[in-house]
Amino acid sequence: MKTAVIIPSRYGSSRFQGKPLALIKEKPLIQHTLERVKKCKEIDFTAVATDNKLIYDFVKKLDFKVFMTPENCKSGTDRIAFTASKFLKDCDILINVQCDEPLIDPKLIDTLAVLLKKNKYLKCATAAFPITEKDVIKNPNVVKVVFDKYGYALYFSRYAIPYNRDNIKTKYYKHMGIYGYKRKFLLEFSKSKVSFLEKTENLEQLRVLENGKKIKVVVSKQDSIGVDTLEDIAKVEKYL
Repeated sequence: MKTAVIIPSRYGSSRFQGKPLALIKEKPLIQHTLERVKKCKEIDFTAVATDNKLIYDFVKKLDFKVFMTPENCKSGTDRIAFTASKFLKDCDILINVQCDEPLIDPKLIDTLAVLLKKNKYLKCATAAFPITEKDVIKNPNVVKVVFDKYGYALYFSRYAIPYNRDNIKTKYYKHMGIYGYKRKFLLEFSKSKVSFLEKTENLEQLRVLENGKKIKVVVSKQDSIGVDTLEDIAKVEKYL
């Protein structure tokens, strides 16, 4: 089974205009993410999917594959689905590594790839990491996930879930910016209508759950700092 990592990269983010080209240690964010993916051992193909000429030209100069996608793609998943259907018709597994994950663990990407290759019934997988800091748990920019004892997602939220009513010892997990899809599932999902919960929380993964489908959650051994705001750049630079 051929596996591809596609990094959706949009310039016109409402919260952070031009984020993919924002400098981190004198190197654009998108370059950091690409270099992490390049270290993977279970990936056959890596590319960026973008609607912006500046990003397209920059990735070309780095000698990575890059595809232009329509501006009206509503999400990163839609951008990947377009790329898969038009340019990558021989790829069976598509992994969405979000552009704003410059510290993503290559081993985690490989883990998702192997999981999807070995389990013929598994259609979608993602990742999470344990969190304990109260400010992170309460931060709406950090998406939280709860999952069942078999490792399948029950719900994703910007809210601190589960709600700890009696202040008992509770585990919290943040959702990490990576998804793995079987090809058929991805193309079908991209054609489905935006769901109520998805619209409410602005989280597209809720559409999967609301349609009765399952998402396997892998608990990562390494944290990753996502870049949602300008302040996050300083956090990544400190880590580096």
